[in-house]
Amino acid sequence: MGREKIVTQAFTHPQRVRLLYKTVLKLHRGLPLELKALGDQYAKDEFRRHKEATPEQTHTFMVEWTNYAITVAKQLGLRGHHMSATVGQSLHEGQLDGFTDEQINQLYELYEAATKPVQEGEGKEG
Repeated sequence: MGREKIVTQAFTHPQRVRLLYKTVLKLHRGLPLELKALGDQYAKDEFRRHKEATPEQTHTFMVEWTNYAITVAKQLGLRGHHMSATVGQSLHEGQLDGFTDEQINQLYELYEAATKPVQEGEGKEG
């Protein structure tokens, strides 16, 4: 029996969603602080936004977030971002063609937040 089937049978859907969410947040601990904060907030918003999703949307959501968690885990490795070569993954133009207008807007907002210059006194303790 495959691992996915075991997880599907062992946990209810809400438990699987919660486990994936907690896994994503744990992985974010290995990111630089700015990316951790941005990633945590984005994940929180996305998981909250999909509470009332259709079964088809839920399946796609879970697959994509699972793939994200796997990618981040591989990129961070056992030692965290300071030891990894690259964190993140580029989107290809063909991938953007399948996005809805709302997803394009979310991606742009994420881009703006990620590239916004740090303001004086912001993000630094001292």
